[in-house]
Amino acid sequence: MQLAFWVRRAHKWIGLVIGVQALFWMISGLYMVVVPLEVIHGDHLAHVPTERLNPGGRRVPLGRLHEVYPGITSIRLKNLLGKEVYEIKQGKQANLVNAADGVKISPLDREHIVALAEAAYVGEGSIRGVEWVTKAPREVGSRPVPLWAVHYDEPGKTTLYFSPHTGDLVARRHELWRWFDFLWMFHIMDYEERENVNNTLLRTASITGLLFALSGAWLLFYSFTRRKTA
Repeated sequence: MQLAFWVRRAHKWIGLVIGVQALFWMISGLYMVVVPLEVIHGDHLAHVPTERLNPGGRRVPLGRLHEVYPGITSIRLKNLLGKEVYEIKQGKQANLVNAADGVKISPLDREHIVALAEAAYVGEGSIRGVEWVTKAPREVGSRPVPLWAVHYDEPGKTTLYFSPHTGDLVARRHELWRWFDFLWMFHIMDYEERENVNNTLLRTASITGLLFALSGAWLLFYSFTRRKTA
């Protein structure tokens, strides 16, 4: 049958084109189901300690804060290394202010960041370096810089990223996460930003894979029907 000949040929060439990408899909998919997501996120390496606020603590009145820091869009009271601080946001800009006297304490210096890292880190390594980051590495994505990067000397090569303006732990990165990110790039076929799951290349590959599966299914059905009529 002429149709079967062309379907078989198309199935073969489509398989050659899509086969490598299908292999990457299976390898990356296997990694994603074998390694738990909470491990990828680094939840086992660092946590954010929570401390209760002191209901009777002496604090600067909020009205005074609005006078000293005009244009405030939000205020949050929190604990930072055992001391109460206000996290003040003025548009996109954030700062930390000592809740007791209203003195600005951000950007946090290296000593503060090391103390925050030691309070958050629950792994088995020790700090091998603290880096002031002004150009965001790919692994922190679009998070605003500058950042403090605390690197640990352990097999997973853990790095904790802290905001100097809020003291928040904004990212946990380690080798399992980096492998996940690398395989995710192949999985979604976005080789630049590694974020766009609706890119043209992925759509094309998906449609090609569907054609491969449909042509294979047709050939299977055709082979059975041909045997019955033989």
